[in-house]
Amino acid sequence: MELGSKLPYFELKGCDNKTHSLVDVADKSCVLVVFICNHCPYVQAYLDRLDKLVHRYYEDNLGVIFISSNDTEKYPADSFENMQRLAEKYGWESIYWFDEQQEVAKMFGAQRTPEAFLFNSNRELVYHGAIDDSWESPGMVTRIWLEDAIEFTLDGLEVDYPEVAPIGCTIKWK
Repeated sequence: MELGSKLPYFELKGCDNKTHSLVDVADKSCVLVVFICNHCPYVQAYLDRLDKLVHRYYEDNLGVIFISSNDTEKYPADSFENMQRLAEKYGWESIYWFDEQQEVAKMFGAQRTPEAFLFNSNRELVYHGAIDDSWESPGMVTRIWLEDAIEFTLDGLEVDYPEVAPIGCTIKWK
């Protein structure tokens, strides 16, 4: 997905067993879509940081959608039931969605977990890539690319670093 691309419409099942779509975030100032999964050590290292982002920017009207697109037959840790357990732990039942057919990951051109896509108020892609520069150690982070992009976007400004190569496991394709 190229910078400036429009957020494509899609519907997926959430961990709350309801079908969700972009209507869920229609009233948000900007929308963050992050491809994650349960088993990836990179994602596991980022879970608490992602949860802090969700809570920190909730009042600023950031819409957040987490999507798991992995092949659950080869990676049972990423099953819908396990997604539900993780969602329950973080309170993400309505924002953690299952891309069972992998169609949404393909629409986005997503390749990794975690991989972030941030869309502005016009639903144009303004940031794509990594969360920060230290997946292994939150205390060693010196560049907070995603958080900076969120701040700039919420303020209506152009993102300084609109693309930073995502670091993580590859999406497990069927």
